[in-house]
Amino acid sequence: MDKSNKRIVLVTGATGGLGTAMCKTLLKDGFKVVGNYITPEKAEKWTKQMNDEGFHIDLFKGDVSSYEDTGRMLKEIETKVGTIDTLVNNAGITRDGRLVNMKVEDWHAVINTNLNSVFNCTHQLLNGMIERKFGRIINISSVNGQRGQFGQTNYSAAKAGMHGFTKSLAMEVAKYGITVNTISPGYIGTDMVMAVPEKVLTQIVAQVPMGRLGGTHEVAHLVSFLASEETSFITGANYSINGGQHVY
Repeated sequence: MDKSNKRIVLVTGATGGLGTAMCKTLLKDGFKVVGNYITPEKAEKWTKQMNDEGFHIDLFKGDVSSYEDTGRMLKEIETKVGTIDTLVNNAGITRDGRLVNMKVEDWHAVINTNLNSVFNCTHQLLNGMIERKFGRIINISSVNGQRGQFGQTNYSAAKAGMHGFTKSLAMEVAKYGITVNTISPGYIGTDMVMAVPEKVLTQIVAQVPMGRLGGTHEVAHLVSFLASEETSFITGANYSINGGQHVY
C-alpha cells in the first residue's frame, strides 16, 4: 500500500502515445501514477523504455471492455498501490469503415472499448470517491465525436457518448467534490498518426488553422490541469484541443 499523500491517478490505455505522455506529465507534476494495459509484449517494452527514461510507473493488466476484468484489476491496484483518486478514461481503438460495410463485431469492439469501458471503470470507483468526498474523472474523447467523420460511425458515436456521460454524471456527483470532464483532441502527433503516408499527413495538417499537429504533451498538460486540486469548480466541460480545426 502506498503510504504517501500523493493523489493516485489511473490512466487506462497507458502504453499508447497519448497515455505515455499523460503518465510522464502526471508523474512530473507530483501525482502517483498507475497505468492499465492489455497487450503484455507491448507493456514489457514500454516499461523498459520508461524505466530507461527515469519514469517508474506500475502497470496493471486489465480488459476495460469487460466489467468483471476491470473490477479484478481495480481491486489489484487498490490492494498493491492504494485508493484511486483520479481516473483518466483513455483506452480506445478504431475499426474504421463505412456503415454499409461495417462488420457487427467492429461496431461492438469500438463501442465496448471506447465507451462501455468508461462505465466499467467509473462505476466501480465512484462509491469510493463519494465516500472520500474527492474525485477527478477525465474522459478522453475526440474532435470526431464533436463533428463526425466519414467512415467512423462507431468511433464517433462512442466518443460523442463519452461527453453525454460526462455531462450527466457531473450533475450527479458535483455535491461530493467530484468533477467529471471531457477532453476532445484533434489530430495529435502520435506514432500512429505519424505513420500515415506523407501525402495524407499533409492533407490533415492543411485542415488545421494552427498549421501543425498537436503534441501529446499538450494533451497531457490539460489532463494534469484537470486532475489538480485547483480545478474543483470545473465540471461537465468539454475541452477542445484541436488547433482550431473544429470550433463551435
